[in-house]
Amino acid sequence: MKEAAAYQVQRSASARFWKMRPIDDNKILAITQRHQLPEIIARLLCLRGVALDDVPHYLSPKLRDIMPDPLSLRDMDKAVSRLATAIEQGETIAVFGDYDVDGATSSAILYHYLSALGLPPRLYIPDRQTEGYGPNHNAFSILKEEGHNIIVCVDCGTMAHDVLAKAKADGTEIIVIDHHQSGGGLPSCAALINPRRADDDSGLDYLAAVGVVFFVVVGLHRELRKRGFFDEKEMPDLMGYLDLVALGTVCDVVPLQGVNRAFVQQGIKVLQGKNSNMGLGALARAAKSEPPYGTYEMGFQLGPRLNAGGRVGQANLGVRLLTSDDAEELVGIAARLDDFNKQRQSIEKTVLAESLAMVETKIGSSNTPPPFLLVANEDWHIGVVGIVASRLKDRYHRPSFVLGFNDGKFKGSVRSISGVDIGRMVATAVDNNIIEGGGGHAMAAGVTLTPAQLPAFESYLAEALEGKVQDTPKELMLDGSLTPKAATRDFYESLQEVGPFGAGNAEPCFALPDVRIIKATIVGDQHVRCIISGIDGGSLKAMAFASVPEDVRHALLQNPYRAHIAGTLRPDDWNGKNDTQFFIRDIALP
Repeated sequence: MKEAAAYQVQRSASARFWKMRPIDDNKILAITQRHQLPEIIARLLCLRGVALDDVPHYLSPKLRDIMPDPLSLRDMDKAVSRLATAIEQGETIAVFGDYDVDGATSSAILYHYLSALGLPPRLYIPDRQTEGYGPNHNAFSILKEEGHNIIVCVDCGTMAHDVLAKAKADGTEIIVIDHHQSGGGLPSCAALINPRRADDDSGLDYLAAVGVVFFVVVGLHRELRKRGFFDEKEMPDLMGYLDLVALGTVCDVVPLQGVNRAFVQQGIKVLQGKNSNMGLGALARAAKSEPPYGTYEMGFQLGPRLNAGGRVGQANLGVRLLTSDDAEELVGIAARLDDFNKQRQSIEKTVLAESLAMVETKIGSSNTPPPFLLVANEDWHIGVVGIVASRLKDRYHRPSFVLGFNDGKFKGSVRSISGVDIGRMVATAVDNNIIEGGGGHAMAAGVTLTPAQLPAFESYLAEALEGKVQDTPKELMLDGSLTPKAATRDFYESLQEVGPFGAGNAEPCFALPDVRIIKATIVGDQHVRCIISGIDGGSLKAMAFASVPEDVRHALLQNPYRAHIAGTLRPDDWNGKNDTQFFIRDIALP
């Protein structure tokens, strides 16, 4: 028997089948009665699989209760012992980090912790254009010449076998703190703390690199206490770093489950406080982002600007912003990052348009995308290929590779779909010498290959993905229904009990059935702003951003007399308001 569509929407404007998430009403009732919670909160908890006895811990996760022992991570004992000895002996330490938000926040946490101990490390962020991703011989030679015998690689290094082997031969000790897929055996280094290495059984493979770094700092802190290092020294406040942990976790789009959820929930509290990172405050002001801050502000306002330096500007700007305590300098860095973000948006728009044209040509009259999408152009800026790959993946529901060209090689990013572990696939391609380099995790990865390797790589992907990508109807899963009149600020605040929202804990998606669209207008860069009117007399401001499919925005502009709308509820604090607005994801016209 064919499953019934929610509100009979079998094909929306974005070609989606609307489906209400199945739920056990008896479980909702049990949670409501035992824990004295509103029905909507009980419903959302049930949809997230929270057991009856676990509700209090889920709603108020405490790091001290749920954070595993750092020593459960493989090689953690080696890393903290070596670093503790280096600190006791006053050795100079270098931190080599990636240029994205996860890498910048990871580097900044180590910088702040070691600086608090009187040993500020040398920070090195590679240039995306000239050095590429991860450790490289030239950078390590520079650091060795400067006298750094210990280099800590964060958010990179797991797949840098040749570079790390040479560094070891040259007498440099390398500690790798990473979370990317491993392959080709383990690199030659003093310690590899990576919950995704094959022999790690910590169960923490869902952490971002910044989360792994925080575990290292906690483990190191304990080791130094045990050695009596703090007997006559003031101890740093590790909890004060959680705003950086939260930002890196959210922006790296890892699941907000387990300890990640506690990281982000506590980190949001730190971000609101007077002791939050000074650089984040300056960046928020440059972005015209106003408190209260949450995962949306982190992921869509702060994160893209912090990333922009590494994408199209100066690679080390992000980590400089997060480590400086000079207010005047921070204003300047934040302004530059904001400008770079605008440049990135312009470049991205051009590359996306050209990528879409190439994909549509490949699809042709079949109207069915191939199992994967791979587009390449020697003129594309490699700083935006990851964003464009994400856009293609969202539009066509296919693993998507977008390659730019630099220094005689194709360099690019891939974004995957559920059920296709692209990080493992890329690692296998590297192991078999199909491509020159690459690595990542299940949903995102990077690749480097020569033009001559491109045909073999495409053949490998076609074989590896055969039968793994199915043309199933796209579904929009709904958590419940709502009326404009009921979409109050109090209702929105009640939803936050189940947050923070992000990957692995998506914002609740609601249907607004039988509503009318009024005053729909185009604003900014093809966004659509409108007012939704309900049959109960209530009204609600709404926005469909340019990232929403064009067919959805076009339908809104028709001012339909009657429609079903789906999306998420967001706060509206503009100019001191305390209201709500609706972020539209889809529309269906009966």
